[in-house]
Amino acid sequence: MKNLSEILIIIAFTVMSINVYSQDIITKKDGTDISAKVLELTITEIKYKRTDNLSGPVYSLLKSDVLMIRYEDGTKDLFNEKVSSINNSIPDEEMCKKGKEDAVKYYPNKHTGAGWTLATAAVTDPLLGLIPAISCGNRIPKDYNLNYPDTELMKNADYNRCYKEQAQKMKRKKIWKLFGIGSGIYAAALTYNLIMIINN
Repeated sequence: MKNLSEILIIIAFTVMSINVYSQDIITKKDGTDISAKVLELTITEIKYKRTDNLSGPVYSLLKSDVLMIRYEDGTKDLFNEKVSSINNSIPDEEMCKKGKEDAVKYYPNKHTGAGWTLATAAVTDPLLGLIPAISCGNRIPKDYNLNYPDTELMKNADYNRCYKEQAQKMKRKKIWKLFGIGSGIYAAALTYNLIMIINN
């Protein structure tokens, strides 16, 4: 009888351990554990279903609120506070690519100095137009003009650098395009004046 009770205890522990390891455990930074089935890790969020209601809704948590995920297969994902919500497993190239894509999508390319460049090149002289073109084109857009979508993402050095580089590239392109238009206007006006002088 004693052997039978020992066998039942062993079976019970085995079943319990199978149940424990057949789920993912999300540990929040406040120490709370959530029994879950992790569905997706995005750049900023963890999407999951609760194990007590797998047919229920999909929940999401910010990575910045999560310390660790222990998966059912025994592997772990640790989330480093230094990079905030950014998962350390995301390669630098991916973060850089995301930064560039977001800059193309969100950077409004306004308040660049392109208008001053156009006006200076068209009204005064293209040589004078070079001054604002070079000066403004070499400056990274101010933070308040960047319009980045997520402050947490901007805490990642690679994302931040690539977002700003792409924004500056777009800004520079706009400035030089308007410099060309301004120079063209100046040249057309100069040519017209010369023709008028010659015809008179």
